[in-house]
Amino acid sequence: MVGMSRRAFAMAALSTPAMAQGAAAAPGRRGPDRRWPRAAAEMRGVWLATVSNRDWPSRTGLTADEQRGELIAHLDRAVRDRLNTVVLQVRPTADALWPSPYEPWSQYLTGTQGRNPGWDPLGTAVKEAHARGLELHAWFNPYRIANHTDPTRLAASHPARKHPHWAVPYGGKLYYNPGLPEVRAFVQRAMLDAVAKYPVDAVHFDDYFYPYPVAGQTFDDDAAYDRYGGDFSSRATWRRDNIDRLVKEMAAGVKRVRPGTRFGISPFGVWRNAATDSRGSDTRAGVQTYDDLCADTRKWVRHHWIDYIVPQLYWHIGFAAADYATLVAWWADVAKGTGTRLYIGEALYKAGAAGQPSAWQDPVELSRHLTLAAGHPQVRGHVFFAAKDVAADPIGAMARVVADHYREPARPPR
Repeated sequence: MVGMSRRAFAMAALSTPAMAQGAAAAPGRRGPDRRWPRAAAEMRGVWLATVSNRDWPSRTGLTADEQRGELIAHLDRAVRDRLNTVVLQVRPTADALWPSPYEPWSQYLTGTQGRNPGWDPLGTAVKEAHARGLELHAWFNPYRIANHTDPTRLAASHPARKHPHWAVPYGGKLYYNPGLPEVRAFVQRAMLDAVAKYPVDAVHFDDYFYPYPVAGQTFDDDAAYDRYGGDFSSRATWRRDNIDRLVKEMAAGVKRVRPGTRFGISPFGVWRNAATDSRGSDTRAGVQTYDDLCADTRKWVRHHWIDYIVPQLYWHIGFAAADYATLVAWWADVAKGTGTRLYIGEALYKAGAAGQPSAWQDPVELSRHLTLAAGHPQVRGHVFFAAKDVAADPIGAMARVVADHYREPARPPR
């Protein structure tokens, strides 16, 4: 979702065949804003990515005051653009942007994993976002350990060094093995620690479950499958069950730890192609979340396991392999009558970017997305990738969205 993988897979994947809402607010957090009717509320969100210093901090090694200042600037920009939600990445690589008893401080703060940055980024973000009328959604990556495969480069205290059998190298990166029950239990404890400590408005996962496929490589979970997969018809079915369990258990954990906090997921935009499954979308994506990431995103919506879903529809209107209009309609039909709110993930980073199709050189393209989506009542808002691009807005695409669609002040998204 972030950096090269989020951008590259959104394009490369298409080049090959192939909560309880209304619950009482927990102590220390805001309840729903009753000034606005729920039916009128919409999501106006932005992702704020920390992995590889994609959006924030702008680089490692800034002072605590400099980091805080950059964070506040992103929050203030969200307010100026009449947004109402910031989705802050707080656990990018099995680390933490808060003082965690489970995992080390993130290297993206100081440049050294495990080094205390001298302040509490997540705690500050929640406080400052709420002071500005923004919701703060805490974005976690459950299984990614590192963007390399060398465990000795991790902090000495890192759980992946204490439990080396938990980790699987694949595609130049290191991942926790989703097939191990002890891994699933651990990552939930690590993430729920933040939910218990801070009044976050939602917990948010992106598109990383089992890793995106890499040609010629195999994700080595043989031992786990031999031990735990005997009751399943195939390895893929077992893997999907592992991810289903993570989603269901995390949803229950969030409700238990902080009632009223929501749980949302932002998957890759194609569940399955219709050529693979008649229930799928009329697309020709080379990656399908059900088959390649072992994530049955359609089931999570249809069974209302999650409070909201934000499919990453990072393609322009009329794109032959994955038409934005086709996918909005498909997801609207999936969400209809489920109780799971549908928001659309928007590729602001493509607007004006070199090498993108001509549609993305037109500052009106994103505004057209919102106009089209407004024709589907199931679509309750949009989230833009990402904060650095909101701030830069090189061709005025975000400014056009604000002028055309966000003329009124932001309302709460719930």
